Amino acid sequence: MTADRAPLTRTELAGLLTEAAQSVSAIVTAEYPTAANRSYLQPVLGPLSAGPRVVGELNDRLEGLVAAEPRPATSAGLFALASYAAALGWLTESFTELTASVDQICTRVGIPSEPRNMVSVSSDDAKSGGEFDLAYSALELAAIRNAAEAAGLTPDDYVEVLSQSLLAASRITDDCMEISSSLLEDAAYVLDEASDHIRTDDGPNSLPALVRSLLARMETAR
Repeated sequence: MTADRAPLTRTELAGLLTEAAQSVSAIVTAEYPTAANRSYLQPVLGPLSAGPRVVGELNDRLEGLVAAEPRPATSAGLFALASYAAALGWLTESFTELTASVDQICTRVGIPSEPRNMVSVSSDDAKSGGEFDLAYSALELAAIRNAAEAAGLTPDDYVEVLSQSLLAASRITDDCMEISSSLLEDAAYVLDEASDHIRTDDGPNSLPALVRSLLARMETAR
C-alpha cells in the first residue's frame, strides 16, 4: 500500500504548469525528416510527430494528479488542475484538427488532376509580367517546378497542397503558443498568491487563463 504524500505546494503546482507549457511550445519547433516526394508536408510533419507524445504525457500526468492521494483540494490545486485539463483538452482538439487537415491534403494529392495554367508558364513568362509575376520570381517558379516534379504533382497542385499545409501549421502554431502562454500565466498566478486561497469570486481572474481563452473562443465561434 502506498503511503499518502503531502499535498502539492503552490511551487510544485506552478512547476507542473510551467513544464506543460514548455512541452507544448516545443511542439512548434519539432522537426521530422521529409522525403522530397512529400516536401509539401514538411510544415506539418514536425508538429504532427511531436504532438501525440506531448498529449500522452499531459494526459498521464493529469490522470496521476487526479488519482493521487490526497487529491488536490485547495483553491490553488483546483485552479491548477482546471488549467491543466483545459490545456489538454484544447491541445487534443487542435491535433484532431491538424490530423484532419493532413488527411485532406493526402486525399487531395491522391486525386488525379488536369494540368492547369501554371504548367505552361515559363521563366520568361514570369519575367515579362505573366499570370504569376506578382507571386513568384523566376527562381521561385523554378524551385516550385522542381519540388512539384519530385512529388509527382503539377506546379499548381503542389502550390495548393503546400498552402494547405502551411495554413494547418500556422493554426497549430497559434494554438500551441496560446496554450503555452496561458499555462505560464496561470503558473505565475498560482505562484504569486500570498496563500493557497486563490480567488474564487465571480470576476474574470477567478478562472484560469486557459479556461477564459476557451470561453472566448466558444463565444467567437457562435
